[in-house]
Amino acid sequence: QVQLVESGGGLVQAGGSLRLSCAASGRTLRTYAMGWFRQAPGKEREFVAAINWSGGSTNYADSVKGRFTISRVNAKNTVYLEMNSLKPEDTAVYYCAADRVPFRAVVTTSLEDYSYWGQGTQVTVSS
Repeated sequence: QVQLVESGGGLVQAGGSLRLSCAASGRTLRTYAMGWFRQAPGKEREFVAAINWSGGSTNYADSVKGRFTISRVNAKNTVYLEMNSLKPEDTAVYYCAADRVPFRAVVTTSLEDYSYWGQGTQVTVSS
């Protein structure tokens, strides 16, 4: 059984940076795409960033392009989200997730394509 645990969230001033981590246990996820999603109060959970199984391909939501960077270290079974130039609208609970199938050819941004989810970590950006 796969377990995902996010960490690194917190309170930061607008323009600041945070680095989120997602550690997986129970099974290696080196052959699965990994994604980050976020959900603000009263809003739908939305796609933020994803990375394919090899780490060679990424995809980002338009709202975070140029500011966020997703990466992974498969040897550690861990995925990261480096967040720079944070804005108040980035405030949300951030979740990491693993793709439901291995070796997906295209990095999926669809919520429905992810089967394993962490409990989330809160990111709050003050203005």
